[in-house]
Amino acid sequence: MKKKRSAGILLAAALVMALVFVWNTDFTAAKEKTNDVIPDNVYIGEVAVGGMTSAEAKEAVEDYVKENKDGDVVLTAGENSVTVKTSDLGLTWGNTQVVDEAVGIGKSGNLIKRYKDKKDLENQNKVYDIVYTVDTQKVTEVLNEQASKLDQKAVNASLTRENGDFVYTDGKQGISVNVDDSVKEIREYFNSGWDGADATIALVADVVEPEGNKESLAKVKDVLGTYHTNFSDSSASRITNIKNAVSKIDGTVLYPGEEFSVYAAIAPLDAENGYELAGAYENGTTVQSYGGGVCQVSTTLYNAVLYSELDVTQRSNHSMMVHYVDPSRDAAIAGTYKDLKFKNSSEAPIYLEGYTNGSDLYFTVYGEETRPQNRKVEYQSETVSQDTPPVQIVAAAAPIGYVATTQSPHVGQSAQLWKIVTVDGVEQSREVVNTSKYASTPKVIAVGNVGNDPNACAAINAAIATQDEATVRAAAAQYAGFGTTPDQAAEQPAADQAPAAAAAAPAETTPAADAAAATDAAAATDAAVAQ
Repeated sequence: MKKKRSAGILLAAALVMALVFVWNTDFTAAKEKTNDVIPDNVYIGEVAVGGMTSAEAKEAVEDYVKENKDGDVVLTAGENSVTVKTSDLGLTWGNTQVVDEAVGIGKSGNLIKRYKDKKDLENQNKVYDIVYTVDTQKVTEVLNEQASKLDQKAVNASLTRENGDFVYTDGKQGISVNVDDSVKEIREYFNSGWDGADATIALVADVVEPEGNKESLAKVKDVLGTYHTNFSDSSASRITNIKNAVSKIDGTVLYPGEEFSVYAAIAPLDAENGYELAGAYENGTTVQSYGGGVCQVSTTLYNAVLYSELDVTQRSNHSMMVHYVDPSRDAAIAGTYKDLKFKNSSEAPIYLEGYTNGSDLYFTVYGEETRPQNRKVEYQSETVSQDTPPVQIVAAAAPIGYVATTQSPHVGQSAQLWKIVTVDGVEQSREVVNTSKYASTPKVIAVGNVGNDPNACAAINAAIATQDEATVRAAAAQYAGFGTTPDQAAEQPAADQAPAAAAAAPAETTPAADAAAATDAAAATDAAVAQ
């Protein structure tokens, strides 16, 4: 009996222990579940996160932040501004730790504190502010990309020449966005309680002082170098191009150390910029191209710069000879491939004056003369070698008897330019300034070989094959009567019915400088070089 009672006691004790274990397990699970849920009446920004787990709250707030990432942000710098999206700045939620704080409300501290925190929520909502942050790298990229729109270039003090006198104009300060400090300013703006509305942020900008003043520009009074060329044989369109390009260079002030590019000053060479179609050199032939004639402008300026003894940093000769200067005194323009560039290597500002008078083009460089008066500089062109062009005779779809020169010849030359310095008339130095190679182009004669007599046609073709001009002209005269009838001739292609006007006016270089020529300098061909 005693044994049965002991067994019953043990069984009851085991049952109690099992019930206690199950109760403790359920209580712990319920407690853990409660501990991971945010109490009611808790907000992060405008998002009600009460009743959510930590993961659910983070997802809800992140979705809310994403909706605000397409807002507009106006960035200002002085008088300039640009508008970007908050997403461009890499806007994100910065204080995600508040989720853990929200989960812990009423679950930490002593019994009284926990009770108080819960009672407070019954009477008033708990709101955590959302703190935003931006991506430093993305903000930096945006500021660098928008720099050209935000920065305000300083306007240097300048001169104008009126009635033979210089008139001074004050410069104007500019501003340049300080990228590093502006990144900090943008970060601070979003970190300091941004409410999600469209924003306007004033960037940090540095003042850029203009170059020059009245004292420095007063030094510009002496003629350092001058030169002129004549364009009396130019077409009306070529004259328009010359005057247009000159007007874009006239009045330029260069401070010590500054470099000047003729192409940058006069481009783009198109109708919108005031240029017309005129003769230009392209791969050994004369074509019509916008800006034909501007090379006479760069050439005239080049010679004025030479006499001023400024540093020429880039100069190219034409592919073929031009008529308005001696060999090696020219400076071709063909886009950025052929450009005239020079630096103000003096210690004072210089002023470029360009104008036309009648059929003459003038350039004068003004500055401060520091060279001795008894020292003179002269330039002398020397032809080193010549290449006599051949004659090319080609068949033309025209009646027998037709003979026309469709391309005039250009003599090829190798030349160099000497700089000669004398003091009191005695030569002190002689040096080569540049060397130039001009390609020869053949004389092209088109000969008609269309006729109603096979023997006459064969004779003309045989004469063409000799490539001898006298032979061809004799055969054409002999068989002229064997050509097509007037009615038949009218049906022939109109090509080569009259000599080409290529030789009427020498051409130059325009902006369409061909890439092929750029890769083969030895070919010395300009793609539409606006002679």
